[in-house]
Amino acid sequence: MNEVRLIDSKQLEYSVRGDSPGMAYVARALPDDISPNIGVGFARWEGAEVEWQVLYDEVNFVIEGCFELTANGQNYEVCSGQMLWIPEGTKLIYAGHALFGYVVHPGSWKQLRL
Repeated sequence: MNEVRLIDSKQLEYSVRGDSPGMAYVARALPDDISPNIGVGFARWEGAEVEWQVLYDEVNFVIEGCFELTANGQNYEVCSGQMLWIPEGTKLIYAGHALFGYVVHPGSWKQLRL
């Protein structure tokens, strides 16, 4: 039986997602064995630009700083207290300087898509 969990972004193990000149770090907060339905985590962008095509629906909510996203020829700046919904299949570039949380659905997208 799953229980309520308190998750501190400072206690998670982050993996590198970007590289010089900036860096990007991502940490999944709930593994699939806890919640296969949604993926939840934190990311810290420190000037990196990362291209990706989302294979799931995604919501990003900025905690500090400003996150930048380019998708379909449009630029978005999402700052503290704002969120952005990104539909499945969107080709994009993540950038900026921010700490943000994310939610993806389905959480087990890797097993379903890759």
